[in-house]
Amino acid sequence: MNLSDTANQKLNEQIANELGSYYLYLAMSCELHDMGYKVLASFFERQADEEREHAMKFLEYLQEVGSPVRLAAIPAPKHDFGSPAKIVQAALDNELLVTRQIHELAALADRERDYPTRSFLTWFVDEQVEEVSSMRDLQQLMERAGEQHILLVEARVARQMEEKGKG
Repeated sequence: MNLSDTANQKLNEQIANELGSYYLYLAMSCELHDMGYKVLASFFERQADEEREHAMKFLEYLQEVGSPVRLAAIPAPKHDFGSPAKIVQAALDNELLVTRQIHELAALADRERDYPTRSFLTWFVDEQVEEVSSMRDLQQLMERAGEQHILLVEARVARQMEEKGKG
């Protein structure tokens, strides 16, 4: 199967975008760890791992369809977010950005009548609904709890992570 040059370029860019998200969430995890919020640090470490897996899905798809993989540089992530609430807001903003990127890829596949790529992207379209919802829920929880009750947020996130691990 031959992808268009544009589709190949955009899918390669998405590998870098996903790895950029991986790097961003890893930086967030490190900052939360340094602040002493080990549960939130673990949550963002898991998020980082998911983003790396997403990048690998794009890479493997390109290889499967015989299209060249061209890895790009990944910029250093932001550091010194300032607070757990600002970290969560930045993560939500990032998920909204990734959602737009995925939607643009799906629109490109539609325009090019590239049905295999469109089918491949369906999983990512669905995944982004869950990713945005999860971050929005965490952002709302952080907002309601406020800085003074961050340990309650940690307890809630710990329970959710435990439940997710069992599923």
